[in-house]
Amino acid sequence: MIRKVRIFLEMIKFEHTIFALPFAYIGMLLGAVTMEGRLPGWAEAGWITLAMFGARSAAMGLNRLIDQAIDLKNPRTEKRALPAGLLKTGEVVLFVVISFLLFFWAASRLDPICVKLMPIAVFFLVIYSYAKRFTWLCHIILGLTIGLAPLGGWVAVTGSFEPAAWVFYIGIVFWLAGFDTIYALQDIDFDRTEKVYSIPARFGVVRSLHLAKAFHLVTAACFVALFFMTDLSWIYLAGVALSIGILFYEHLILGPNDMSRLQTAFFTMNGWLSITMLVFTLLDLTVLRAWT
Repeated sequence: MIRKVRIFLEMIKFEHTIFALPFAYIGMLLGAVTMEGRLPGWAEAGWITLAMFGARSAAMGLNRLIDQAIDLKNPRTEKRALPAGLLKTGEVVLFVVISFLLFFWAASRLDPICVKLMPIAVFFLVIYSYAKRFTWLCHIILGLTIGLAPLGGWVAVTGSFEPAAWVFYIGIVFWLAGFDTIYALQDIDFDRTEKVYSIPARFGVVRSLHLAKAFHLVTAACFVALFFMTDLSWIYLAGVALSIGILFYEHLILGPNDMSRLQTAFFTMNGWLSITMLVFTLLDLTVLRAWT
C-alpha cells in the first residue's frame, strides 16, 4: 500500500505543488486582508488546500491518462507509472474521479460562487492536456489553468473578482508559461519528430529563451503593480525584489549552448520564488500589521 501511494504521488509530481499552493494562499490572504480587512480563518485555509490538492491531482491524473501514448515514446517519460505498467488505467481513472469529488466537496465548503465556477475550472483542467496537440500556445494555456489557484484563493474568501485579483492572475499565468517554456526545451527534438506543439519546437532554443524572459517580465510588472493596487507595504515589495532576482538568476544560468542546469532553473528557482512571495506577503499582512 505504501509503495502504491508513493507511485501515485510520483505520478502527480506531488513535489510540484510548491509552485501553485503558495500562490493560492497569497490570493487567499490578499483577498481577505486587503479587501475585507480580516485574516482568513483556518477552516478557509484548510478547504482551499483540499480543493487545490483535489483539482491538481485530478488534472495530473488526467494528463497522465491522455498522454500515456506520447509518454511511452519519449525516452524522458517512458518510465512514468502508466507507460511503465506500474499503475493500471482503471486505477488512475478511479484516482481522477476521487480527486474531482474531493475538489467539489472542498469547493462546496467555501463561498457559493466557487461551485458555480467549477465547470470553468474543470474545462481548463482538462483542455490543457490536449493543447499540445493543436497549438504551441499550450504553455499559456497551462498558465491560465494553474493561475486559477491564486484567483480561486481570492474568490474563495471574498466571493468577488477585483482588478487586483486579475492582475495577480495574469502575473502567475505568465510566470507558469515562462518556466514551462524553459522546461519544454528538453523535449524539443522529440516534439518536432512526433509533431507535438510547443514554443521550443516552433521557434527554436534562442527565441524560446527570449520569449520566456518576456513572459517573466510581465510577471514582474504584475507583481509590482499589485503593490500599487493594494495597501501592501515595503515588506511585500522587498519580497517582489527578491523574486525578480530569482527570475533573473534563472535565466542567467541558462544559455542556448548550456542547458545543464535546466532542472535547477525549472524546479529549484521557481520553488524558491513561490515560497519567497508567500513568506514576505504573510509577513506584510500579519506581522507588520500587528506592530502598527
